[in-house]
Order: sequence, then structure tokens, then C-alpha cells
Amino acid sequence: MSDSTTKDNQASLNGAEAMVKLLEAYDVKYIFGLCGDTTLPFYDALYRLDHGITHILTRDERSAGYMADGYARVTGKVGVCEGPSGGGATYITPGVIEANESSISVLSITSDVSVTSLGKYPLTELDQDALFKPLTKWNGVINHPDRLANMVRAAFRAMTTGRPGAAHLGFPFDVQKADIKADDIWAQAEHGTFPSWRSGPDPESLEAAATAILGSSNPVIVCGGGVVLAGAESVLAAIAEHLNIVVATTISGQGSLADSHPNCLGVVGSNGGVAATREVIDAADTVVYLGCRAGSVTTARRRSPTRSARIIHFDSDPMAVSANYKTDVAVIGDLRLSLEALLKTITESSDNTKSDFNGAAIVAKAKQIKFDEFSALAESKQTPICPEQVVADLNKAAPSDAIIVADPGTPCPYFSAFYQVPHAGRHFISNRAHGALGYSLSAAIGVQFGKPDNKVFSIMGDGSFGFTSGELETLARYDLPITCLVFSNSVFGWIKAGQKSGFEERYYSVDFNRTDHAAVAAAYGVKSWTVSEPEKLLEVLEEAIAYPGPTLVDILCQPLQDANAPVSEWVA
Repeated sequence: MSDSTTKDNQASLNGAEAMVKLLEAYDVKYIFGLCGDTTLPFYDALYRLDHGITHILTRDERSAGYMADGYARVTGKVGVCEGPSGGGATYITPGVIEANESSISVLSITSDVSVTSLGKYPLTELDQDALFKPLTKWNGVINHPDRLANMVRAAFRAMTTGRPGAAHLGFPFDVQKADIKADDIWAQAEHGTFPSWRSGPDPESLEAAATAILGSSNPVIVCGGGVVLAGAESVLAAIAEHLNIVVATTISGQGSLADSHPNCLGVVGSNGGVAATREVIDAADTVVYLGCRAGSVTTARRRSPTRSARIIHFDSDPMAVSANYKTDVAVIGDLRLSLEALLKTITESSDNTKSDFNGAAIVAKAKQIKFDEFSALAESKQTPICPEQVVADLNKAAPSDAIIVADPGTPCPYFSAFYQVPHAGRHFISNRAHGALGYSLSAAIGVQFGKPDNKVFSIMGDGSFGFTSGELETLARYDLPITCLVFSNSVFGWIKAGQKSGFEERYYSVDFNRTDHAAVAAAYGVKSWTVSEPEKLLEVLEEAIAYPGPTLVDILCQPLQDANAPVSEWVA
């Protein structure tokens, strides 16, 4: 009889086994993490039990958090990461806070020293409860075995209901080895995906929103990440077409509407927006925010839209509403349910005759200006290679269902502004909550495990490469067909551009030596190329995409401070 069968028939399990069984009950398929001595019972349970969970060994706990984040974004399932006590717990925090502030359901499990050893100066002792409290939606250290199952269920419930977010569970060594009653091992299965237990909007608020929109002369919609999170893309398209209204997005909101849709203006704000699209927002008499915080980047530091615009805000989180603008109508509820109700209300309204706001024509004019300027640079064949050419050539070479994961710095504004995808949904990911460098490679690995049939790209600057290069070994070990692009220009370009524009070109501590990124990748077992000639870029990209394993293309690229970046505020 197998060990797992024996345990299933016993009245109790140890804590580590109970954790595995609970994760299995929530249909967890992957755990991203890094081993440590206080995690040994948990690893032993994963080894012995039959559970259907694959552990992905990372080279850094930060990477484990980012992998879980990427996986969760493309699957709608809770992403799970784990790490050991002490330094492991501190290292995993960047991924946890990024997921939490981006409304992504990620569970971080960090092992801990035994409860009985607290205060006795054991190696790696740390107040994990205090560390993770401000970083998560829900947080707790399992300080008694009888609390384990209920705390796991509370974490999943918190992560997936209302505004999704991250949770943390501290898992002490002695609790992992303690007996747990087997009859307490059950899960509320629907909390394995997000959003769960959706709540609908208040009918009166919805009616007021519909009346305000139909009573406008020049309204625009601005979509944050909430549209895609809620799976509301189809109903948004129906509203856009029924009203012929302009639909803009934040960086996180990309994919709310297909880039090729005639009503899709694209990204607006200080990062990824351009003058032509900003003018559309500034001219609006009503701005309808959908699942969007209307933060400093989206609003160009609260200057776009203007203060004279009427604000209508739909969100599942009431705290996101009226944080920056006085809101005329707030609609609180799940975004898909709210937009379905809005569409019904608008189509049945007695004022339904006012249902053509000329959005497609407005969008066409602004995008013509935007892409004329872009195309001139993309086709210029300048050296060093223009970032615009990298975007244009990858858009030609990549399959239409590709998923782009872009780091902050050079990649984010260029790809969010100009990369075009002909369908809605999650096709572009960037870590917009905190903008930490070193996100894209690890997140792309999580994305690839979540979407094994899609081509995945990790786009990074050489600053980001220095944060994350160890995960090239992970890429090679699992033979993942991810293609990495490195914008190589030997500078922390965003900061240098800020020094140029705001500090009279007083450049200080932003330049570093050129790294042969292709050679580094090759040393890890990743097929790689270096491109310095514009005429060869498209051919190399096509070759890299066709290669069946992991690849990296090192592109000698124009530095950000010298480029025509779609950025209006370097300090947002």
C-alpha cells in the first residue's frame, strides 16, 4: 500500500502533509519556490504524497513570487510560492507586494522556526507576522496545528473574494511535524480561482451611471486592470460598439479591448501615452473609469483628465474610488456583472437615441498621428537600434497569441504604446504596482507554465538582466521555449532620462559596463544571439522564435535618455 493511501485512511496527518492536501483540494498545480532547512518537512510531504502538484525550483525567492504572479495572471488560479525562514522570507516580499497591489491572488508560504524556540535566538528567527502584514490582503503565522486548516481556508477566501490580493502563511517547523485531524482537511473549491463570490452593483447607482453617460457630449472610457481580471472584455466590446465610445486603457488595462478594435485608443497617461492620445482624454466632458485607480501615471499626476470632467467610476474596491478625483457616480461591484447590467440599462433606456459618440473617428485620428511618428523611427534603421524598431519587428515576427512580459525601464513604455495585438485578453504584462526591475524573466516562466501552448516573450533592459540572470538556468533546466529580448545600452536609462529632463543633465551613478548578455545566456545553456545592425534584427527574431528551446537576443539599443520615448513624466 502506498504511503499516500495509508495517510488518507488515517485519522491524522502531520502539518506538512495537511498543507499539501489542502493545496491539492484547491486544485493547485504548481508551487514556485526555493528550498531551506525549515522547509524540510514540507518538501518531504511533497515528495511522499500523491497530489498532482509540481514544484518549480527557482534560484531566488524574489523569482518565486514573480513566477506565481505571472502564472496567476494568465490562468485566473491562485499562484503559490514558497520560501524558507529568515532571509528567504525577506527575499520573497517583492513578489508578494507586487501581486497584492496589482490585485493578483498569490499565496506565499514561508517556513519558520519552531514556535517553541521563539525568543531563544534561533537561527533565522524573524517576526514574519509583522513583516508581511502591510504587504498582503491577509496574513498569518500558523502558531498552533489546530489552526492550520482554517487559516489556509481563510487565506484562499481573502485572496479571491472582493478585490483580489495576496496572502501569506508563516509555517513553523514544529507545526509542520505536529498531528492534524484529517477530518479538518477540506476546501471551498471555488476559492482556488479569482474573482470568486462576485457581488453585483447597486441598481440606483447603475441607473445614475447610465444616465450620466448618455447625457454626455464627449465621454471616454479608461480601463484599468480590473476589466481583464473580471473577464469583462466581451461585454466591454458590446458597450463600446453600442455607444461608439472611445476606450482607452492603462498599462495594466491592456487587452480590455483588442488593439485593432476601432474604438480602442490604446494606453494613456505619462508612461505609454503620447500627446495625441492625451488630447482625447483632456477633451472629454465625462471620463468613465473601469477597474482603475486613476493613479499618478494614468492621470499624468492628476492633470489628465482635467478637473472639469465629470467622473464615473466602476470598481470592486470602494477605496479605489474618489482617491484622486471627485466622483460624480460610483458603482461598486464585480466589473463583469456591473458592465452586463450597464449594457442592459443603456439598451433599454428611453434616452437610447443618444448612442453614437463618434468614438471610432476620434480614435482613428489620434492613432494616425501616433503611429505616423512611430513608423518613421521604426523604419529609420538608425544605430544604435531604435526601440521603435524592436517593437515593430517583434510585432511582425511574433504569433498573434504571443504573451509579452515587459520589465519597467525601456521595454514598458514602448511596448505598451506601440505593440498591437488583434484580440482582447491577457497578452501584455508589466509590474505596474511598484515597477521593480528583474520581474519579466521570472514572471514569463510562470506565464509559460500557465499557458504552455502560447509563445511567451520576456522583454528587459540590461539593468533588469543584472537582477534576474540566475533564472536563465531555470529557463534552461525546464527547457521552456521563452524568447528573451535585452535592450542593451549599459545604463539605468529611466533614471538617466530623469536626470536629463529634470536635473540639467547632471548624470550621477547611472552608467555601468557593457555585458555580453548572449555569452552569459549561452553559459547557462540558452541559445543566444547579439544584434547590432538594424538590417539583421527581424531575421534574428524570426530565427529565435522558431527555435524549439529557450532563446535570448541581445540588442544593442539606443539609450532611453536619447530616445523619443512615449513618456511625459520621468518622475511620476
